[in-house]
Amino acid sequence: MSEIKETCLHPFHTELHARMEEFAGYDMPIVYTTIQAEHLAVRNDVGMFDVSHMGEIEVRGKDALKFVDYIFTNEILSKPFGKVVYGFMLYENGTIVDDLLVYLVNQENVFLVVNASNIAKDYAWIVEQTEGFDVTIVNLSEEYSEVAVQGPNAETKIKEVFGLDLSELSFFTFGRFLINGDEYLISRTGYTGEDGFEIYGSNLDIPFIWEKLHLAGVTPCGLGSRDTLRFEAALPLYGHEISDQISPISAGLKIFVRVEEKSDFIGKGSLLKEIELGSDKKVVGIELNEKAIPRQGYPVFMGDEQVGVITTGYLSISLDKPIAMALIDKKASKKDTQIFVGIRKKMVPGFVRDKKFLKKNYKTN
Repeated sequence: MSEIKETCLHPFHTELHARMEEFAGYDMPIVYTTIQAEHLAVRNDVGMFDVSHMGEIEVRGKDALKFVDYIFTNEILSKPFGKVVYGFMLYENGTIVDDLLVYLVNQENVFLVVNASNIAKDYAWIVEQTEGFDVTIVNLSEEYSEVAVQGPNAETKIKEVFGLDLSELSFFTFGRFLINGDEYLISRTGYTGEDGFEIYGSNLDIPFIWEKLHLAGVTPCGLGSRDTLRFEAALPLYGHEISDQISPISAGLKIFVRVEEKSDFIGKGSLLKEIELGSDKKVVGIELNEKAIPRQGYPVFMGDEQVGVITTGYLSISLDKPIAMALIDKKASKKDTQIFVGIRKKMVPGFVRDKKFLKKNYKTN
């Protein structure tokens, strides 16, 4: 069994008496005080997350842009450098290797941020696709750490603490900035449905960012609230709403797949076929009539027939009602269809809803 790793911020978490659990090979903070308090801090003010467990992979070389365009579902060749693009890497059958952020650095350098649980798999898969391309793939995951500063007051707090004005950094763009003499890559991105920033730096430098923000009153938030926040905003999580068993089409994420604009990418043929024939599954929202919590893996029924399974479910902190996302048969996916969720041997009634339960609060101008 491999040894559990620690991020460079681990001493801060233990000092704050966070509840720690293993996640993706790292000892990570799940909660510091309560998930509800941390969740609401991000929705109403500002919170920060240690997300140093995420993977960073760099594509270098003459064909860097062309190569990433080939392995990635979204369109990047027309985008300016300094742009961040979300999308997927797919297997030939159209199912998902991983979802990721692509940072367009320059003609010969593209920076990929992948899920922590998929780093080794993603790196190996990417390397396998390089034949015929003049590129070098470098796994930098052990060299980078990351703090996500999220919430409506994130921009104000960063300016207050570091004297750094990020007002000109638009949604899904990034830049390199000096703080205390050290360089950081900062993007206006996040995984909460709120405005915010993700700050990448060396393992030596990131503790300075965390400590200064904490001293200024920014709420430390664990992976528990990160999950409740992303769920309310209908942001998918690998292994839940997306996986190697589902395509982006069935997951309702076709907007990030440019089958019309792109001449080719891995998995395109399978997706075109699925679009033509129609998906037999769909990820939907579900709202229950009773205050029972629909957990991942719970079965979903229409009448007596099981038609799907819960992918994520909570008693929503912001909405104060039990909601879920579920992968269900298309025949049961129409909005307002009555369904039942099997919870502890009881059939709890509910309805299919739009999965976008909460309006995202991004700064898009």
